[in-house]
Amino acid sequence: MGSLNFYERFSRTFRENPSLSRFLVVFAVSGGGLVAYSEANIQTSPKIDELPEPGNEKKKVVVLGTGWAGTSFLKNLKNPSYDVQVISPRNYFAFTPLLPSVTVGTVEARSVVEPIRNIVKKKNVNVNYWEAECYRIDAKSKKIYCRSSQDDKEEFVVDYDYLVVAMGARVNTFNTPGVEENCHYLKEVEDAQKIRRKVIDCFEKASLPNLSDDEKRRVLQFVVVGGGPTGVEFAAELHDFVSEDLVKLYPSVKDLVKITLLEATDHILNMFDKRITTFAEEKFHRDGIDLKTGEMVTKVSEKEISTKVIKTGEVSTIPYGMAVWSTGIATRPVIMDFMKQIGQANRRVLATDEWLRVEGTNSIYALGDCATINQRKVMEDISAIFEKADKDKSGTLTVKEFQEALDDICERYPQVQIYLKNKHMSSLVDLLQESKGDVSKESIELNVEQFKSALSQVDSQMKNLPATAQVAAQQGSYLADCFNRMEECTKSPEGPLRFRESGRHRFRPFRYKHLGQFAPLGGEQTAAQLPGDWVSIGHSSQWLWYSVYASKQVSWRTRSLVVSDWMRRFIFGRDSSQI
Repeated sequence: MGSLNFYERFSRTFRENPSLSRFLVVFAVSGGGLVAYSEANIQTSPKIDELPEPGNEKKKVVVLGTGWAGTSFLKNLKNPSYDVQVISPRNYFAFTPLLPSVTVGTVEARSVVEPIRNIVKKKNVNVNYWEAECYRIDAKSKKIYCRSSQDDKEEFVVDYDYLVVAMGARVNTFNTPGVEENCHYLKEVEDAQKIRRKVIDCFEKASLPNLSDDEKRRVLQFVVVGGGPTGVEFAAELHDFVSEDLVKLYPSVKDLVKITLLEATDHILNMFDKRITTFAEEKFHRDGIDLKTGEMVTKVSEKEISTKVIKTGEVSTIPYGMAVWSTGIATRPVIMDFMKQIGQANRRVLATDEWLRVEGTNSIYALGDCATINQRKVMEDISAIFEKADKDKSGTLTVKEFQEALDDICERYPQVQIYLKNKHMSSLVDLLQESKGDVSKESIELNVEQFKSALSQVDSQMKNLPATAQVAAQQGSYLADCFNRMEECTKSPEGPLRFRESGRHRFRPFRYKHLGQFAPLGGEQTAAQLPGDWVSIGHSSQWLWYSVYASKQVSWRTRSLVVSDWMRRFIFGRDSSQI
């Protein structure tokens, strides 16, 4: 009885003092070790679901979505002058990069999710959460229309002062017949759980005595459509699950298993360095994964997938037992309807400015997969830039005048710096000198037409940001910082010059900082592409992957669960139950 009381006191102490949960996550590997440490974001004075005091005029901020962007915004919002309402049909945050591991039991589903109420209860900000789905946004009246996720599907309307749209995206089927009816997706935790059950179902069915060998081969044919990071990682995880665990449990059918990866382009992992792409393709060939590149899916029936070779037009069919569709993202219907309201009907995704504010609105922000930043072109503002830089109104621009405006130009138009880097130039002055030939820098003077000519190729460097968790998380953190300092920056703007208007922008524009990307390839080998064009492939990168993904968990609870799942898998193997 005494030991039980001690355990209860010990457990209560840790729940009431989460700061005690800080610890080092240490991964030991033969010949060395790797340490990953991450500070828990501890706040005091929990105020979830508290109503503002009478007469307290707080701005109403409505956040749609609990994915990477929305959760990052909520975690980093510290200004108590807002009344925040979170609306999402999903009452938890999911660490989506580990979903392929969930499909095969390397990591359990509950280990990668954190209830959103656990996240916001530590905030010194008034936060409400409602489990509902937004089906309409009315920008003119500043209202959103929602439908409860419960069985009654009750509808209600919510007013807002600021709206943060972070609803993510849906799977893009490219209108391929039969995909929705017959394929599995891998975007949500529920998708990963369905795939896990289906894989085991296929092996159990193939073990039945009444099936022919041809039918068993069909049932154990696993097809993955899409050679991006998610498709490649799932194929690698599935191969490991089969070769390390399932062949021991189903020895009679182990030789009938086949994994096929379909990719419409010529190579998998196109967004990675070519060294990684080549290594991944060679490894998959060695592992026996059937890699078919340059083939697109034209139709999916209940038992067969029809494909066409893009270059030759050759048509073929692949029998399958389970198919996973992982080919990209598309805009949600509610976002498409909203885009029509604000004059963006011809765009593929919601367009925002460099401050993540939806173009055509004043108080709506969009971040994550549902939006893209519409970076302003230099050539659209070239005359205004010239006029702003030409302070003596002489009609020509000197090096001194140009240098005074240089920082604001580079900050407002990031494509300028990218262009200079690609041209191996130290500054825009070098670009001006190039346009004037061998004239010394001090004597350079350009009129507006020469200035336009010098910068005419700069906008060619503009690229859209990738739809990744890393981008969404950084956008959420950036927007929260803007909200935290809204009043301060309104009084003392810190952004670049307004070239078309007077004064400065309130905030510095959002700038994405690429921190690297991983591609787990199975067999305890991972490809890592890190800043500085550094590429690492092999077992050492796998331990780096473990360390980074453990440290990036949103709570110490999920961090400890994920690490314990990895340890359990090393010791006992993956669980093959259908639960």
